Formats: sequence, C-alpha cells, structure tokens
Amino acid sequence: MIPMLRKIFLPLNIDRKTAWVTIVSTLLLIVYHYHDLTKSAEINQTILFFIAPLLLIVLIFRESPREYGFTLGDWRAGLVITIGGIVLMTPVIWFLAKLDPTAESYYKDMAASLPWNTFGQIFAWEFMFRGFILFGYARKFGPDALWIQAVPFALLHIGKPEIETLSTIFGGFAFGWVAWRTKSFLYPFLIHWYIFTLIVLFTSGMLG
Repeated sequence: MIPMLRKIFLPLNIDRKTAWVTIVSTLLLIVYHYHDLTKSAEINQTILFFIAPLLLIVLIFRESPREYGFTLGDWRAGLVITIGGIVLMTPVIWFLAKLDPTAESYYKDMAASLPWNTFGQIFAWEFMFRGFILFGYARKFGPDALWIQAVPFALLHIGKPEIETLSTIFGGFAFGWVAWRTKSFLYPFLIHWYIFTLIVLFTSGMLG
C-alpha cells in the first residue's frame, strides 16, 4: 500500500528558480493591474518591474544582475541591431499609427513630456521581460524562453490600441531575440523606447 501511495504522490521535480521567476513576475503584474502604488504610472512600473525583481536577484538568488542581461553584452552586435531595428521600424510604426484611429485618443496626453515619460517605464518593462523573465527561464528552457516571455508581455498590452496589442506577441519575441543575441536587455530597451516614443509622436500629430 505504501509503495503505491509513493508512486501516486511522487514529488514533483520542479526547478525552484523557474518557480520563483514565474510566481514573482505574475504577482508583480497582477499588483500593477490592481493597485497604484503612487500617482505616477511610470514610478509604479519602475518599482514593480525593475526594483522588485532586481532586489530578488541580488538578495534572494544571490546572483549578479549581469546574469539577467544588466550588462552591455555584445555591444557591437547590439549597436548594429539597434540601428537596423530603428531604420526598419520607423515606416512600420508610421503606417500602423495611421491605421488605428483609437491610438490617437489613447496616446494624446503622453506627448507633452516626451521622451522622459517613456524612458523609465520602458526600461522597467524591458528589464522585467527581457532581463528577469527571459534569462530566468533560459537556463531551464533554452531558446523556448523567447516565446514564453512574450506571452505575459503581450497580455500586459490588453487595453492598448488593438493593432498594437495584436503585434506584441511577435514584437515580444523579437525583443527577446535581441536580448538573447546580445546577452543584454539594454538594446531591446533602446529599440522599444524609440518605437514607443515614435508611436506617441505620430498619433499625437507632432510628426507625420
């Protein structure tokens, strides 16, 4: 009887770090959705998506943030990819911004304080998804972590303009690939920051 029970309740071979990354990132995203820690969305995102996972890495994991992409990495490849991404995405963003009429009303209030109002939140987003989650999962899942981290990234866009949200599963994968290739979340941050700023400029009528 006892051997049978042991087979039924065989302990799960769960990777602890994968569990930590999954639980903590999910809880942080939920807290962000339901609670305003401060009156500033940018500060809230910086606290929850950057400071909180960074403290977990340093204090709980006892690891260097460099292991999670907080480094220049392969800066030569990063520079080439960043410039190429900016050149490639500029006409795409212009086209998509004009295609979705809901984008204008969504982003109109963000134009006045560009580009710094987008800096902190995009930096925090990229550290969360292309730093903490991507490199946290990569040790267990390898390149499949590129798709895994793109899922919560896409879901966090729900409520934004539809065309933008639909594209984020692919954009999240692409940003993840840049981080994977360069071993740094800084280059997808630069591309993402540029894209987000450009969206606001186009939809607000300040450009194009």
